[in-house]
Amino acid sequence: MTGGPDFPFTRAVATDEDEELRGRIIQVLFTAPGERIALPEFGCGLFGLVFDPADAVLASAVEFTVGQALTRWLGDEIVVGAVDVSPADEGGRQLIVQVDYLRRKDLARRALRVSFA
Repeated sequence: MTGGPDFPFTRAVATDEDEELRGRIIQVLFTAPGERIALPEFGCGLFGLVFDPADAVLASAVEFTVGQALTRWLGDEIVVGAVDVSPADEGGRQLIVQVDYLRRKDLARRALRVSFA
């Protein structure tokens, strides 16, 4: 594994490289900055946005934050192609975040789609 933050939880459950990488991406997405004592800047904190209204401003902020965090923490493993944020329902109570990325190891295109409310 390359240098950078340690991802202990995905190592315990991952069955292949793709699954391990997806697990690390999810950790970056759902870890709030300040949550990891040894790496206080790690993560992008999507859970902190749950109570914000799902509008165009929030979508743009999430797209930027996710792209920057993934590039910073996993940039030696992936190239973030696009981050798309959209409401999952008409009330805007749930967001869907889709990350399209290129795995540097073999230039394979992948996507990860996460919804949260």
